[in-house]
Amino acid sequence: MLISLELFVMLVLANGVPVVVARVLKQHWAAPIDGGRLWPDGRPVLGASKTWRGLVFGTLSCALFSLWSGLGFAFGLVFGVLGLLGDLLSSFLKRRLGLGSSARALGLDQIPESSLPMVLAVFWLPVGWWSATLVVVAFTLANILFSPLLYRLGIRRHPH
Repeated sequence: MLISLELFVMLVLANGVPVVVARVLKQHWAAPIDGGRLWPDGRPVLGASKTWRGLVFGTLSCALFSLWSGLGFAFGLVFGVLGLLGDLLSSFLKRRLGLGSSARALGLDQIPESSLPMVLAVFWLPVGWWSATLVVVAFTLANILFSPLLYRLGIRRHPH
């Protein structure tokens, strides 16, 4: 049970730290991962909100928490990268669907960014598929329920 909680916290860190760092650093180190490029459909590949800064800080926060909790720096680093790659995949798919940056897409906003790192956890740690699925569901529900609160507190720019 404790390991599931640690993995949940790591998902929150990977996806929440970039949001907080963006609010703190504003435009510093805010180079978009896609370099502002457009896909052949004329839409951004990912969008300006997906930055190298977010990728670095989100990944490092996972790695440091993982090291602190005894899961290891390497595990946390790969876990964070996979979580943020899932987030990038979601952004890419949302752009292809014609949805703008930070547009709401229930499930698509949460499941890839939590599922990819949880697959790693199943193969790296003593975590079963059932526990991994519960962490993904908990992360998805927490994201949906707490995003409006974070918006009201001025941490998020959008209520979803």
